[in-house]
Amino acid sequence: MLPSERLKGIEAFVATADAGSFTAAALRLHQTNSAVGKSVARLEARLKTQLFERTTRRLKLTDAGSAFYRICVRVLDDLETAEQLLAAERLEPSGRLRVDVPATFGRLKVLP
Repeated sequence: MLPSERLKGIEAFVATADAGSFTAAALRLHQTNSAVGKSVARLEARLKTQLFERTTRRLKLTDAGSAFYRICVRVLDDLETAEQLLAAERLEPSGRLRVDVPATFGRLKVLP
C-alpha cells in the first residue's frame, strides 16, 4: 500500500468522531454527508474493523475506534506541526546577503 493511501479517510474519521455525526463532520470538512460516510466506510474496510457503532440516532466510537482515534489525533497534530515548521522557515530569510552600496556611504554608515 502506498504511504499516501494510508492517510485517506483519517481526517474524515477524526472529524466525525469530534463532531459526533457525519452531518456535522461534513459541514466542517466542506463535503457532503455521503462523501464523509463513504470515506469512513472505506477506512473501516481497509482496516478490517468497525470504528463506529451506528444507530439511527447515535454514532459512537467502538473500543478499537477510540484507540485508533487517539493515535490519529496525534499523527494529525504532528503533521500540522511539521507543516508550520516548514512554513516558518520560508518566512525567515537565511543565507548570505550581499548589499552593494556606494563606497562613501559604506564607509560612513554601513561599516560603523
